[in-house]
Amino acid sequence: MRTSKLTTMAEAIARCVPDGSSVCMGTALEALIPFAAGHELLRQHKRDLVLIGPISDMLFDQLIGAGCVRRVAAAWVGNVSAGLGHNYRRAVERGEPRSIEVEDHSNFSIALALLAASLGSPYVPTHSLLGTSLLDSNPRLRTSTDPFSGQAVVLVPALAPDLTILHVQRADVLGHCQCWGPLGVTREAAMAARAVLVVAEEIWPTERILSDPNRVLIAPFKVAAVVHQPWGAWPSPVQGAYGRDHDAYREYHDASRMPDGFRAWLGEQIEGTADWEAELARVGRARLAALAAAKPRPSEPVDYA
Repeated sequence: MRTSKLTTMAEAIARCVPDGSSVCMGTALEALIPFAAGHELLRQHKRDLVLIGPISDMLFDQLIGAGCVRRVAAAWVGNVSAGLGHNYRRAVERGEPRSIEVEDHSNFSIALALLAASLGSPYVPTHSLLGTSLLDSNPRLRTSTDPFSGQAVVLVPALAPDLTILHVQRADVLGHCQCWGPLGVTREAAMAARAVLVVAEEIWPTERILSDPNRVLIAPFKVAAVVHQPWGAWPSPVQGAYGRDHDAYREYHDASRMPDGFRAWLGEQIEGTADWEAELARVGRARLAALAAAKPRPSEPVDYA
């Protein structure tokens, strides 16, 4: 029996993310960042979260500034076009609004940690990171000796999130989902997690999704919920739908430079809006329309006969 997993964002976050959860987001690095889901975490005042991901641009910084986070396992936390996140710096250096633990990674080692969990392996060995200070800042990384060559290797331990949140171009109500463009560690993060929340720009019939089976990311039994949320990755880009809103990143970086400025941003953008649709209305349809893809550029079709 096929049961629909389609639900609202508020219900999905309430059900899938209890306080203390480890959540992986921003798996495609600068693209497909699930800002709508992250802002619902803020609205529901989730606490003691462990955030996992390569970059997630300014989303991690926003959650840290709101006091939602106790630990971060990431390669970088900030605002790619502007610099290191102000809230992240304050939390690490001064414990404001609360101290956070940091598990330091490179983009490659966070990918290996998720890959290890996706394979059910306790760790993955690599020559990467040898000679770097990451071995000092992250005590979970261990050096060892390759029993075959006798060379030194670094053992990257597995990271298995409670939940991975994916923003994708399309999905069906059962949890089959597809995305394209830069994927980063999307597939590894989905396979590593105990459950997946899929946020989709479009909901398609199952038969249309399955007509292109090689693009389906994961088996639907991994998916706990599906949310239909157009523009749900704004201001990050979604290939084929809309581009990156560079101004939004600059505006947030300026606003969050001081704690009072971040609190004002939080009050206006999150507490002053009921949901993501209200946020988008505040942004303005004209601004969003300027980011929309100008014309379609489909790939070559494939023949599965």
